[in-house]
Amino acid sequence: MHVTKVEKHLYQIDVETAGVKNFIASYILKGKQVAMVETGPNSSVPNLLFCLKELNVKLEDVVYVAVSHIHLDHGGGVGRFLKYLPKAKVIVHPRGAPHLANPEKLWQQSKEVMGSIAEMYGKPEPVPEERIIAATDGMTFDVGNNIRLKVVETLGHASHHLSYYEPLSEGIFSGDAAGIYLNEIDVIVPTTPSPFRLDVALASLDKLISLKPKVLYYSHFGKAYNAVEKLQTYAQQ
Repeated sequence: MHVTKVEKHLYQIDVETAGVKNFIASYILKGKQVAMVETGPNSSVPNLLFCLKELNVKLEDVVYVAVSHIHLDHGGGVGRFLKYLPKAKVIVHPRGAPHLANPEKLWQQSKEVMGSIAEMYGKPEPVPEERIIAATDGMTFDVGNNIRLKVVETLGHASHHLSYYEPLSEGIFSGDAAGIYLNEIDVIVPTTPSPFRLDVALASLDKLISLKPKVLYYSHFGKAYNAVEKLQTYAQQ
């Protein structure tokens, strides 16, 4: 597993699902406490735990695990992961919250759509309802040392999609709202699963552009500069 320090307070984990590198990223924000963005799928939870140990992050210091949406490659591991984090709560869109508490329908639909890939990701485990925060646009979560995550509702890729703005780095954790970034060749690939609402997705991109971010932290995959330009390019694409 590969850990990269991307800011003074921020680390990127390549969760290496099924050994595939540069595909799914999780992010660790270290303040007085710790927040994480994205878990990746259930099958990558051991890799996450290994990397936390490598960074000397105490499991009891993790207080928030934010997911952009509940698709298996982003939040499929959160139920299993929380079993190791005694104080953590999950931040998710209100429409996604019921599917974290009871992921059976999500799992069945994922198997129908993705087949063997869903099996590779692993079946999601339920999250206790009392550990779920149904987050709305504009909510802010603070872990100390001036490190905060601000919720930005960014629908389009999914009807329950959130991005997160991090003021200290002026960066955005964009989930799938800004596409997939192939960092080795500096190319952005669309993420438009059915049912896709182009008008809604474009409005979400406008919302992200209005924040004037300097960097994007893609779930697929990694840190990218010239954030506004990349968001504009994706909208045009």
